[in-house]
Amino acid sequence: MLILVVITLFTTILGQSVPNNEGSTLNNRPIIGILAQEKSPNSFKSYIAASYVKFIEGAGARVVPIWIGKDDQYYKDILSKINGVLWPGGSASFANSNGGYADSGYKIYKIAKKMNKDKDYFPILGICLGFELLTYVVANRVLHRIPCKAQNLALELNFTPDYRRSRMFSNISDNVAKILETKKVTSNQHQYCVTERALQQVNVKDKFRILSLNYDLEDCQFISSLEHTDYPFYGLQFHPEKNLYEWKIGKKIPHGQNAVEIAQYFANFFVNEARKNHHTFRNSTEEARKLIYNYSPTYTAGLENSVFMQTYIFTS
Repeated sequence: MLILVVITLFTTILGQSVPNNEGSTLNNRPIIGILAQEKSPNSFKSYIAASYVKFIEGAGARVVPIWIGKDDQYYKDILSKINGVLWPGGSASFANSNGGYADSGYKIYKIAKKMNKDKDYFPILGICLGFELLTYVVANRVLHRIPCKAQNLALELNFTPDYRRSRMFSNISDNVAKILETKKVTSNQHQYCVTERALQQVNVKDKFRILSLNYDLEDCQFISSLEHTDYPFYGLQFHPEKNLYEWKIGKKIPHGQNAVEIAQYFANFFVNEARKNHHTFRNSTEEARKLIYNYSPTYTAGLENSVFMQTYIFTS
């Protein structure tokens, strides 16, 4: 009995895993890595929009920035210490092999895929550009996205018939599902689309469970949410984080109560996926050095061509 009490106290103090109602263990101190991206093709600087950091923190996790342009060992090391990865939206190119966002994402994908094959549950969430990156890396870097007109566009989701059988939506409440189906609460800001036909052409359609479809301003049907059939890899073509944290005028970002509720759903879903992973840093000192708290966001809303309220700008 004494041994049991000691073990329970030790687990609680570490905060790494506690029993949930189903009797399994979850990591209640999850840390998510967010991949930076290049500011421009020839820039020495990289950045992460602060809205993605807040998106994760608002669901009960912490954030570590993941640098671009590093070797395989760097990504293996950092993924072994964090509990999931978010690939954010942006404008980085996939065409050039320059060690940036796309190259780094591909390295992360291969490492995370092996982890999951080895029964080490490790989730990835791609948003907008990150959604496109997910299908791109699964297709072994064969380009297949097409130009489309889906910028400054708020949409409801057209769910596929079996969407509730997915991991992403299996526990969705009737209220959140109804909001997503009937209200224009998803913020679309993309100039490229991934279609069912495109996935078929690059022979990866069977690798994904397509969960919802939408139409752009010229009636091109595109995939708006999906998940990998075998691994906890998820993609949202729209921007849930913008509903909560981005206020750029003219972008038609929904900010009402319904929009906030669905945004929180996706943040909670992904952080809960990360709680299933139990990686940790070697010690609290190493952990503290890696966290985003070591950096300060810059107010960028007033800058020309900036679409972000705040941005973390790095020299890495």
